[in-house]
Amino acid sequence: MLIESHILPPTSDCPLFIVAKRYWVPEFEKNVTNPSAQTLIVLHSTSFHKETTTVIQSGQRNHRTLTEPGFQNFSCERYAQAVHRFLSAGLNHGAHVDFRNRNLVGIGHSLGGNAILMLQQIQPVFTFSTLVIVEPMLSAVGRHHIRALRDKLVGRAKKRTKLWPLEEAKQDYNDLRRRGAKWDPRVLDRFLWIPLAYFTLQHHALHWKPEARSFGLSCSPEQEVAMYLDEEGPTKPVEVLNKVCHRIPVHLILGEIPDMIPSHMHQALADPKSGRWFASVTIQKNVGHLIPQEAPTTLATYIFEALSSTAPVLPPCRL
Repeated sequence: MLIESHILPPTSDCPLFIVAKRYWVPEFEKNVTNPSAQTLIVLHSTSFHKETTTVIQSGQRNHRTLTEPGFQNFSCERYAQAVHRFLSAGLNHGAHVDFRNRNLVGIGHSLGGNAILMLQQIQPVFTFSTLVIVEPMLSAVGRHHIRALRDKLVGRAKKRTKLWPLEEAKQDYNDLRRRGAKWDPRVLDRFLWIPLAYFTLQHHALHWKPEARSFGLSCSPEQEVAMYLDEEGPTKPVEVLNKVCHRIPVHLILGEIPDMIPSHMHQALADPKSGRWFASVTIQKNVGHLIPQEAPTTLATYIFEALSSTAPVLPPCRL
């Protein structure tokens, strides 16, 4: 598999470095001129890195994820705006691709799912043929239902260690791997680091700060907290979903274990009486919110099945 990085530098309107990675295999080059060939736009969750989804994608023509380094006071809507800016960069900037001529498929996990929904209404609108949202951090029953979870996540983020001196990092390495025991080893390897190779290895969750001779979090606690405190983040994308699900197929993938999002919120989101129509609703067994981290191979199978399906899109109900 081939990997190619792209960086869109900041502007006065958007003080962000927008970083994306393209994944493809040489055999798919023959599809470049095929208008039906799918280009996947994949958005990761808060506090994680885009390389997590490297394990998930397999046999796909294109795969893009975006991140927001060094930026605070972020929100789901601003995440979507950053994605829109990258897609709009054109042939001379960013990925050097005219995405308006591509068959776009949107995939997002957690708050990345929220952002891929918000992207559907940013003008000028990019046309997507299909959406796959995985464990989205959505509340179809009002923001107060997600307040307890938000407070829990904020409290956890504020307690995170910001810096690990080298010797301490070496000592903590095995403990950190034990804490991630439920994760797929390939994802864990990309998330953590190998201390003996810290000068040459590309880190994703952590980066080496030579002036402090320490490792620092690539997503700071302040950045993480800003996303969790987004008041409209859990509810505004639901309004978009209510409309877009009647225009294009939207596939919903949820974890069986309610370890983060309560079961009643999953049920409310997928409730057919709500007027929302999903092309498919999949409950992934023996896993909770962190599906890409804990069961990426099974998730990849479900995504492949969703993209291979021809589910109908129903018109909205008239009351």
